[in-house]
Amino acid sequence: MRILPPVLGGALLLAGCGALDAAAPVETAKAAAPCAAQPAGEVALPGGTFRMGAAGVRPEEGPVREVAVGPFSIDRTEVTNAEFAAFVAATGYVTLAERAPDPKDYPGVDPSRLRPSSIVFTGADADPERNDPSRWWRVVEGADWRHPQGPKSSIVGKDRDPVVHVAYEDALAYARWRGRDLPTEAEWEYAARGGLKDARYSWGDEPSDPQRPKANYWQGVFPAVDTGGDGYKIRPAPVGCFAANGYGLYDMAGNVWEWTRDWYKPGHDAPEGQDPIGPDVSEAFDPAEPGSTLPKHVIKGGSFLCADDFCFRYRPPARQPGPPDTGASHVGFRTVRRGQP
Repeated sequence: MRILPPVLGGALLLAGCGALDAAAPVETAKAAAPCAAQPAGEVALPGGTFRMGAAGVRPEEGPVREVAVGPFSIDRTEVTNAEFAAFVAATGYVTLAERAPDPKDYPGVDPSRLRPSSIVFTGADADPERNDPSRWWRVVEGADWRHPQGPKSSIVGKDRDPVVHVAYEDALAYARWRGRDLPTEAEWEYAARGGLKDARYSWGDEPSDPQRPKANYWQGVFPAVDTGGDGYKIRPAPVGCFAANGYGLYDMAGNVWEWTRDWYKPGHDAPEGQDPIGPDVSEAFDPAEPGSTLPKHVIKGGSFLCADDFCFRYRPPARQPGPPDTGASHVGFRTVRRGQP
């Protein structure tokens, strides 16, 4: 069963389904720094004990607890358009965004309105209170991994960009095709910390220097103005354009959110210990949606839409609920393989 993305309060039913006409490349405030050859392969991590979570930043990130993860290998970068295209070519896989919602799930809705679509960030001309996400997002008919801004957009020339508009089941299908899995939240956070103990960011405790940004995130007043000070204005960067963390992993901060296996519940209440997992699906809920019955998965890492003055979630302990039944223009993933290499 596919449920409409709750970020728009079910707006797919009646509004926002029209195609997004603007498909020209997004202008940047400054030229993007040239990227070296794409980092390839995976990084084998030995596992170990670390302090998961954070205190005093966002309530859902605590309490801090000591956990351990076993050895695993993780993709050096987010899965790219080229890598996902190879999967589709080999298997014929069709992503959720490319499928029409089932009319049985939406009684009373004209079936002609239920067309393949996904969620696209479109900014906001004015939202002083910054409390109406429906002004920042649209459910765009024809938006999918090949057309990230809508049917007139394209990924031609963007083989190295992280693939987006992949729902949870799409990411898991790719991982299984490669004989791999999606990381648990604990595995992902252990990898993102890069061996640093209790550091605020994946690179340390010092904020990113605006003159030499350490990640692709929002610079400016969200959601109206992104100055593009990092060279990428309201768009993902090709993978590997910013310095790797201490484990040699790229883009563990910003760029695109990444799926994890864990179900989301605010706060960490699982037992401390070895290889913790999140709550049972029956306990998973998003407090921002009282009464919602749709469980969410944890997404990690923040994205190019994370601003210091609003989201501030491009930090290892940061976490958000991701509806598993839909993709979005700022959500991607990477995969893991557990055990010794």
